[in-house]
Amino acid sequence: MTPAVHGLDMLATAVLIANDQQQVVYLNASAENLFAISLTQVAGRTLSEVFGDAPILSAAIRYATAHNCSYTEHELELAMYGRPVLQLACTVTVIDHGLLLELRQIDQQLRVEREARLFEQSQAHRELIRNLAHEIKNPLGGIRGAAQLLERELERPALHEYTQVIIKESDRLQTLMDRLLSPHRMPTTGPVNIHEVLERVRSVMVAEFPNIRVSRDYDISMPLLTGDREQLIQVVLNIARNAAQALSGAVDIARPGEIYFKTRIVRQVTIARSRYRHAICLEIIDNGPGIPEAMRERVFQPLISGRVGGSGLGLTIAHNFVLQHHGTITVASAPGRTCFTVLLPVLE
Repeated sequence: MTPAVHGLDMLATAVLIANDQQQVVYLNASAENLFAISLTQVAGRTLSEVFGDAPILSAAIRYATAHNCSYTEHELELAMYGRPVLQLACTVTVIDHGLLLELRQIDQQLRVEREARLFEQSQAHRELIRNLAHEIKNPLGGIRGAAQLLERELERPALHEYTQVIIKESDRLQTLMDRLLSPHRMPTTGPVNIHEVLERVRSVMVAEFPNIRVSRDYDISMPLLTGDREQLIQVVLNIARNAAQALSGAVDIARPGEIYFKTRIVRQVTIARSRYRHAICLEIIDNGPGIPEAMRERVFQPLISGRVGGSGLGLTIAHNFVLQHHGTITVASAPGRTCFTVLLPVLE
């Protein structure tokens, strides 16, 4: 590989090079990720064999070739080997003995902007919740202490039932406030094997929810992460517990409840405007009833819960911990399949 081509492999933009017969000779790492295919699978095939009938792409190539220039098509639909259709912008450039195609997903910039917006919202929510939790914690100790003193003065034991309600509810609120404040601890970083994290959570889930099957599909070539092991366990545990509780409440589900852990390594990925050579992609999938459409955009906001008695903090805490690891967490949900995707960069 020449130094020039090696440099293309570091680009965030997907790049494809074809010879003067329009046969594919090179894909960079971003193109392999974009189309979920390797150079070995397409090398030597013509563009028409790879992309099928793509008249807009063919017209762009004809124009660039006829005028010996670069030509950009801003709205192009391409699918490789029957894979999902992608909405792309494509620049065709005539080079020595061939063509260079630069391909960019139209929604990539929108995704980056959405991640930045979610991060800003999360920061605002965290500060609001932190201030609120501190304001609530301060009088809780006084309420509990007063209830204990009152219990000692009461001569009728039957009245102790009421003071115990005050004490127990104060303790419950204290625990809730501690959970609200806990995400503000900065990570204690070290090398972390993501599969050890998943197996720890799996053992907890199997014991806690014996009627739910927990399956896994691991990429054994996964590198170590630099992160806080306990926080990452909490991330996976909160998401998995949320899924298990949804499955437990789905009495009409036609098949046994299942949670599925899947890991893959991705290359040349952009997360929150930063470029990383490698990242770990973790998917936590369940076959439950799905998240109501009205809640999907708000599942990571504090105190939002679709379950009776839920605190609405589990996914908020998971989201905050992922952000502290410079990663992203997204969700796609439909009846029968909900998938939480966590991207965690491998810091080299």
